[in-house]
Amino acid sequence: MRELLHYIEPPRTCSYLPVEIASLEIRGIASMDRAEYANLLARGYRRFGWQVFRPACPNCTKCRSIRIPVRQFNPNGSERRILRRNAHIRAELHPLFVSREHLALYNAWHRFMHQHRDWPLQRITFDAYRAEFLSGASDCGRQWLYFNQDRLVGVSLMDEVPGAISLVYFFYDPAWRADSPGTFSILNQLLYAKSSGLDYAYLGYWIEECQSMRYKGRFHPREVLERYPSEGESPLWTLDSKLKPGYGRGRSNSYDH
Repeated sequence: MRELLHYIEPPRTCSYLPVEIASLEIRGIASMDRAEYANLLARGYRRFGWQVFRPACPNCTKCRSIRIPVRQFNPNGSERRILRRNAHIRAELHPLFVSREHLALYNAWHRFMHQHRDWPLQRITFDAYRAEFLSGASDCGRQWLYFNQDRLVGVSLMDEVPGAISLVYFFYDPAWRADSPGTFSILNQLLYAKSSGLDYAYLGYWIEECQSMRYKGRFHPREVLERYPSEGESPLWTLDSKLKPGYGRGRSNSYDH
């Protein structure tokens, strides 16, 4: 792995829980192979573009890294109903690319989230989309395109590494919202990972107190990362939703701040 930078950002107001103070450990990766990326996922990192990051908050430990052991996953009754309700949706797995339909869908979704949850209003361009979602993916990046007949209604960005997938980002047509597209997309990817003989699906950070991140805690069985391990310390994942005290960063590390 060729690393360009590695630092912990200064404390700031948390984007998810404004009453908390947040900080991220950020690593800029020029190149890494799929096995190295799998190791970072197991240590609680997420990828966004050419950077990987994980929480390094000074006092708060409410961000929980979770993953689903997909070999044991079977949709429950509610999840099966969502799958049936979306049986008309066609899911296609593709390499990463961006089209005018991607941009129109992304911008429509963000306008809706601005009105619905007061997200900052933004309009993405081809260059910005490439920089945010297509850079740094190397040979691990994939995308699920969801179609209602021939109309693109959802895009789910996914990374695939040895033994696992990582769910990166999802946006959709607001008109699809009533049929639970977010849950449907996660279920589609969990079932893909299971049918592909993989071990895990990394859902990222579950925050029970944040409305936008609470949904990740609905999926079972799940494993929770006990703490963000230091260099030389093995990650410890615990099955089920019982969380133990002391979750957070491991022993002190030396970084270039």
